Amino acid sequence: MAHEVTVMGRDGCHLCEVAEADVARICGELGVAWKAEDVDTDPEWRAEYGDRVPVILVDGAEHGYWRVEEDRLRRALRP
Repeated sequence: MAHEVTVMGRDGCHLCEVAEADVARICGELGVAWKAEDVDTDPEWRAEYGDRVPVILVDGAEHGYWRVEEDRLRRALRP
């Protein structure tokens, strides 16, 4: 099964930038697709994730927020 990781963040958020860099590195090493989404572009996203950004989603399900837990993310992305 191919996984996909999404970083829900916002412009100007330093923690979001750090999370995106961590996710890009980890996903790059593992060959996993990832993308970043801005919570402020959708009212539902803003209501759901806005006060906890960055939020990391794995295959559409919330995996964690504020910081990337590298070992935990790697375990979740194992084939």
